[in-house]
Parts: sequence; C-alpha cells; structure tokens
Amino acid sequence: MKTLVLSCMFFCSLINLSAQEDIKSNGLYYKISVAATLTNNEEYTIGNNEGHTFIEVNGLFINNSLGYQFDSRSSIDLNIEYDHYLRQGFNFLPLHLGFNYNILDFDDVLFIRGGYGKLIKAGKNFEEGTIYKVGVGYRTFDSNFRNSWLIGLDFNRKRFGHKQEEKLSSVSVFLEFMVF
Repeated sequence: MKTLVLSCMFFCSLINLSAQEDIKSNGLYYKISVAATLTNNEEYTIGNNEGHTFIEVNGLFINNSLGYQFDSRSSIDLNIEYDHYLRQGFNFLPLHLGFNYNILDFDDVLFIRGGYGKLIKAGKNFEEGTIYKVGVGYRTFDSNFRNSWLIGLDFNRKRFGHKQEEKLSSVSVFLEFMVF
C-alpha cells in the first residue's frame, strides 16, 4: 500500500513539474499541413470577362508529421503526405524524413527545412519514386509558446516512372498547425 501511495505521489509531482514549465524547448510534436502549388493560367488574357485568373492552383498536398525537437533550434520529423496534381492527374504518397533548423529564434521563428524520402506505390493510381524538399518559412506561437502556426514556401522535386526518368518540380505555399 505504501508503494502505491508513494508511486501516486511521485507521478503527481512529475505532472506538477511539467505543468510549471512555461516554454517547452524539446520533445515530441505533431503537425498537420495543407499546401498548394500555383501555376500560371495559359487561357488568361488581359481584360477578360470569362472569370479566368492569371494564377491557378495546380496541386494540393495534405501532410501529417510526427517529430522530435532536440532544442530551440533543430528538429526532425517523419512525414506521410498525399499529393495530387490537378493538371497532370498525378497522385503521390510521399513518406519522407525532414530536418528543420531555426535561423532566427526570437518570439517568432524564421526557419529552413529539407527532406528526402520515397514515393510509395499505394495502388495503380500512385507513382513510385523519390522526393526531395527544401523550404523556408515563418513560425508564430500561441500565448503559452506550445502550439504554433507555420507558413512558407517549399521546393519539391519528385522523380518517378521507368528508372525514375520522369521529374516533376514545383514550388508550394504551405500552412501548418503544430501541436507541441
């Protein structure tokens, strides 16, 4: 009985200590994001009345990440993503490892990131190959410095097809929510 009471007291003290920590600088996090690639509309003409815009969405990406932040500057994450390109009709399921580094680390953060991984063949509608990513972004925190919003640009390069000879490069605008 004493062991149970002591264990409960120890567990409660650990919870109390972690609750008193104001700014969390390391540990596990989860991140969800949406991104879109933009392209110019070839049917656009100046002064058109047809409702065409000069820039249109070419691809939509949904990403889930589970990561670990080592310190206030660097983190690593495992990402599973679904990419769909509207104009080309391609579907990709990238599984990639990403590395993030905060260049400017004040109340808000300016960061760079990179990633490498595989395009998983999840059926006949998905392409198999490799993916490379490089990006830059801005991260802003909530009032308790736990959760944050990230916005930025990613350059994506996908190699797929027979002997990975086909290549698809794109720049995407991303918006992410991070739970720390």
